Amino acid sequence: MTTDFVKKEVDEKGRFCRQKTRFVTPFGDGDNELPVEKNRYRLLVSYACPWAHRQLIALKLLGLEDVISIGVVDPIRPTDVDRTDWAFTLDKDGRDPVLGIHYLSDIYLKTDPDYKGRFTVPAVVDLQTGQVVNNDFLNLLRHWETKWTRFHKKGAPDLYPEAYREEIDKLNEVIFNDINNGVYKAGFAASQEAYEEAYDALFKRLDELEERLNHSRYLFGDKISDSDIRLYVTLVRFDAAYYNGFRTNRNRLIDFPNLWGYARDLYQQPAFKETTHFDHIKKHYHLSAIDNPHHILPKGPDESVWIEEHDRDSRRYE
Repeated sequence: MTTDFVKKEVDEKGRFCRQKTRFVTPFGDGDNELPVEKNRYRLLVSYACPWAHRQLIALKLLGLEDVISIGVVDPIRPTDVDRTDWAFTLDKDGRDPVLGIHYLSDIYLKTDPDYKGRFTVPAVVDLQTGQVVNNDFLNLLRHWETKWTRFHKKGAPDLYPEAYREEIDKLNEVIFNDINNGVYKAGFAASQEAYEEAYDALFKRLDELEERLNHSRYLFGDKISDSDIRLYVTLVRFDAAYYNGFRTNRNRLIDFPNLWGYARDLYQQPAFKETTHFDHIKKHYHLSAIDNPHHILPKGPDESVWIEEHDRDSRRYE
């Protein structure tokens, strides 16, 4: 990989080590917490990015779309700057219509002129101060679920139920380390040893979840949870980007009967389908994140298979 951030985030053994998040102030009603207020924040995302995608799914499921505004960057990284950045070229005049910025880095550097990390989505901007206040991709989902309940729509799902929180946390750690981040560990590895270590861990976990989903519709019974959102965003990118681009090529998603049916089950629900943009996913990974000197965009895989019938909602689980 030739992307600058990959070189900076690889250790001496060739392992990809993701940078630490800079803005982690939580939401809440206490001192030194971000106030929970309607129309105060703007969430900056990429439809291509799995860390941002899961925020969009949660906002739709919980009914927070009219409470938090959304800004979307171009899936293809800008080439007119010597840094790893994102740009708002999908908007009129190439600027976010609310913040007036062209590059994502503009708002980061306005917040902290000495910021040295990678400019990442998701990023929450406080519209009162015009500064980034949270880009905690690991925990932001949890804030929407537990701190923004006063704005949840009637009948919103409980994505983090009390009875399963400990189990959800344990599974989420596995999903993050070996699956969500695992594909990146394989794709951005700078040694054979690091690549095979990540590859083996990834497919070990996918095999375990394939078996788990033989016994329940979702990861925790018959209701969607936080963990399902976290797993879905990697699965939906697997065949289109990771299988070939990141060399995670032991199996495709469609080769796992339970995982494939489960992923289609989720995709066919509005909050998942309406936030899944395969064109953004393919453009970002194949034209920005993967060595591709001739900038050839893969024609497949066939997206229509995602609307094929499944039996996840009717089968009997044991």
